[in-house]
Amino acid sequence: MTKTIFITGTSSGLGKLTAIHFAKRGWKVAATMRSPEKETELTAYDNIKIFKLDVTDVKQAQQAAADAIEAFGRIDVVVNNAGMGSYGPLELAEEATIDWQFAVNVRGPINVIRAFLPHFRESGGGKFINISSYMGVTTAVPTGSLYNMSKFALEGLTEGLYYELKPFNIDLHLIEQGGTSGNNFMNNVIWNADDAVTAYDGITNKVKALMQAAVNGPMDDPQTVVDAIAAVALGENVAFRTLVGDEGKGLMAMRNAMPIEAYLENIYAKFQ
Repeated sequence: MTKTIFITGTSSGLGKLTAIHFAKRGWKVAATMRSPEKETELTAYDNIKIFKLDVTDVKQAQQAAADAIEAFGRIDVVVNNAGMGSYGPLELAEEATIDWQFAVNVRGPINVIRAFLPHFRESGGGKFINISSYMGVTTAVPTGSLYNMSKFALEGLTEGLYYELKPFNIDLHLIEQGGTSGNNFMNNVIWNADDAVTAYDGITNKVKALMQAAVNGPMDDPQTVVDAIAAVALGENVAFRTLVGDEGKGLMAMRNAMPIEAYLENIYAKFQ
């Protein structure tokens, strides 16, 4: 029987690649984005239907879920992919940025999960795949406290839900990715800054240089992340957490090999 997958944040990057990957393999795909009227690539696939969704909007999440269920009859897998990032000193963050970071990366998945839980319970099961980051299990870049917070929260949310959803045959999985090519990461970052405060300029400039070097250098192929999502969706990988990418795996190995105090000092020293 053909299965159906619901994916958030499909207007670009990993979300769009994932939607196309599953469509090419015969799945029915519910692809969501904030501005579906602008989409031209995904509309070429007969087995992809596009739905309007800003994940921070509770009512839109409920409506998108209802519309997708009505269109396809059943949703088997939900991929919470939509996410954004803010960097820069916490002291300099605007209140709206703090709220936005939590709203997109944490409240967004909550809204989508809650919208699909009745359907999954009544259908006898389902699967949530939450796209996290190795920054959700380890801190590795200074001035990333808000982004780290959001991904740590997503990890805790997913792990905590395991206990209450297991009786209903609802599976939960985390994909912890690193930086991948072709996702315009630097263009999508909100930087916390204040021209009147220069005390953080040194470390902020080092972080920006590190990120730009990563963008210009060899990065993980996003297809490796798509393949990891597909393996979980198909049941070929049943791991609760899947870490993708050499950088993330290296950082986790370092973190696991030493006390947290030593790890933090090790990372700190790299930016002095």
